[in-house]
Amino acid sequence: MGEMLALASAVCFGVTHFLSALLARRADATAVAFYAQIGGCLLILAAAPLVTADSVTAAALAWGALSGIGTGLGVTFLYRGVGTGRVSVVVPLSDVGALALPVLFGVLLLGERPAAVGWLGIAAALPALWLVSRARDEDGVERFDGVRYGLLAGVGFAVQFIALARVGEAAGLWPLVASRLASVVAIAPLAANAPLRMPPRLLAATLGTGMLGTLAIALYTWATWQQLLAVAVVLAALYPVIPVVLGRTVLKEHINRTQALGLALSAAAIAGIALA
Repeated sequence: MGEMLALASAVCFGVTHFLSALLARRADATAVAFYAQIGGCLLILAAAPLVTADSVTAAALAWGALSGIGTGLGVTFLYRGVGTGRVSVVVPLSDVGALALPVLFGVLLLGERPAAVGWLGIAAALPALWLVSRARDEDGVERFDGVRYGLLAGVGFAVQFIALARVGEAAGLWPLVASRLASVVAIAPLAANAPLRMPPRLLAATLGTGMLGTLAIALYTWATWQQLLAVAVVLAALYPVIPVVLGRTVLKEHINRTQALGLALSAAAIAGIALA
């Protein structure tokens, strides 16, 4: 069950980041990140009272708020990167830090020990993401679009994943409420000088994308309640496969042989971790 929830989270994350990339090319990237988090707030505020919460502690809310700070900074830097660079490059780069740091946290500090086949899957994920992120210009020169923004986003997402894993079931969805509110607060200073005006249809799309991103966070949190952190985060963090595929089919971005190999390794990583 935990594996399926993490994979569903990956699909939602991937679609969210792809749609946000399209929006960030039509409006200011920071404004897109800001309104997306507001949309997420609206969804989680409506859903939280419907889920049983036996014990909402200050610690749970604090972990939720910390995850929101990571989310806010992560999406801001990610959308800046995909607003000008290739979606199929920037998103996987952001995933390297989002994947590696929480896995190391789970193994080194929490004493988590996945089965051997799970280790093989985790080992395959890192080179898979690196291969997927590689791109070449028409003249054959390798380039990495949005490297700085992608890696900074990865650090933010790593904080998001690690903090949410410390929240237990007893608090229900209220830590996610704290997370979404904190993400808006974290982005607000960055959005202070951004052009925030959007056409109504674009604003509605941005709010909806933020709601889908919040659903992804909720699915990931649920997965961590039923699965090892190292396994749940690796499965959820394979979401770049979605933007790469959509970038190829919708935006007609070129996928070279190296990236194709990375996609194949990603599939192998999912299989190995699921079998663990």
